[in-house]
Amino acid sequence: MNNSESWVGPRIYNLFPLLAGPFLRWKEHVQRARRMEFDWVFVNPFHKSGYSGSLYSIADYYQFDPRFIDTSAGAPQTQFRQMIDDVRGLDLNLMMDLVINHTAFDSPLLVQHPFWYKRGHDGKPVHPSAREDGRIITWGDLFEIDNSHDHDGLWSYWIELAEHYASTGIRGFRCDAAYKIPSELWRRLIGRVKERHPDSIFLAESLGCPFSETVRLAKCGFDFVFNSSKWWDFVAPWCLEQYRQTADLVPSVSFPESHDTTRLAADLDGDREAVKMRYGFAAVFSTGVMVPIGFEYGFKRRLDVVETRPDDWEQPAWDITDYIERVNRLKKSRHLFNTEGPIDEIAVDNSQVFAFVKWAPGRGERAVVVINKDRLAPQSFRLQPLIQCLTGTSQVEDLSPDGSLPHSTDFQHAFVKPSAFHVIWAA
Repeated sequence: MNNSESWVGPRIYNLFPLLAGPFLRWKEHVQRARRMEFDWVFVNPFHKSGYSGSLYSIADYYQFDPRFIDTSAGAPQTQFRQMIDDVRGLDLNLMMDLVINHTAFDSPLLVQHPFWYKRGHDGKPVHPSAREDGRIITWGDLFEIDNSHDHDGLWSYWIELAEHYASTGIRGFRCDAAYKIPSELWRRLIGRVKERHPDSIFLAESLGCPFSETVRLAKCGFDFVFNSSKWWDFVAPWCLEQYRQTADLVPSVSFPESHDTTRLAADLDGDREAVKMRYGFAAVFSTGVMVPIGFEYGFKRRLDVVETRPDDWEQPAWDITDYIERVNRLKKSRHLFNTEGPIDEIAVDNSQVFAFVKWAPGRGERAVVVINKDRLAPQSFRLQPLIQCLTGTSQVEDLSPDGSLPHSTDFQHAFVKPSAFHVIWAA
């Protein structure tokens, strides 16, 4: 990684290529990501897609989708390398999607290597599927790869693919449907790439898989997994339980929205302060944080892996780039915000206020985080439980990105605005 502070977790800006357009137009978005203090730019698949046009329906891994090429600006490979130079020239790291569980149904690989594909009882290739919201979703534009063993050079093909893109300057790989891939393949692939490119990182897309699968992936060499805190209501116990289960195994990345979800601004009916609070929480909750392009402007139109185009760029509902920059600087400034340290809830005698203390490993450095869950009304709460969490420290600093936590002159009560997010650090 370019960042000399190796303990700093990734702050990832997802540049969705269908919204950004051709490679040579990405620079303005990358520059904005740099101003917001992100240190990684993640791009979804940019390879040549199959008949459906879906980014995740890849026909040829070594050719680029025509939608990302400016026909008047030189060779596609030259444009791609210029994009990489633009990213790295801003001291940012580039991350790509590594999709090796399936290909487009019309990929030439089906003809060249028919035995690489899973087959049903009728001998025909199988479409991948997954359970979502209690129902089975099947992708008819995809055929699933049979990665169960290394037959006919299949694993070597994937390893060489990852090595190829690592050699172009790509330093990160978000591994799509990682839980569907055998452990030994991941060990070989990750090991080979890191042997030649030691600063590479690998993120497992593992949302929705059983906990046992997360454990398995952690043992394969993955640097990070994604967590589900985006869906937490700050009440149900499942989120902290999952966090505690994985914290000692592998660090995680939080996100308030992603290219796979509806836009948070739409979910929250255009509530700017609630959107800001959700980003602040995601940034301090886990080691890494990620948001997609347009989050900073309150975009409401859901990203689509087939239909989205640059013309779908929306009129900004707001501009919270300065706020995101402050939160990212806050995250970068303290070790504990880049760890999966212990988290303990704090009872403050107000059900509308969620407070917790996050500890650095070893329980020395700590931070108290206060969130007003109420989007409509300000709240007050007893300050004493928070003060007790800070007892015995020699340094205390209010790092809240939107102003210090207000309190009464006798330090008995604190007051928070609707959707407030406050952070008090101590060591």
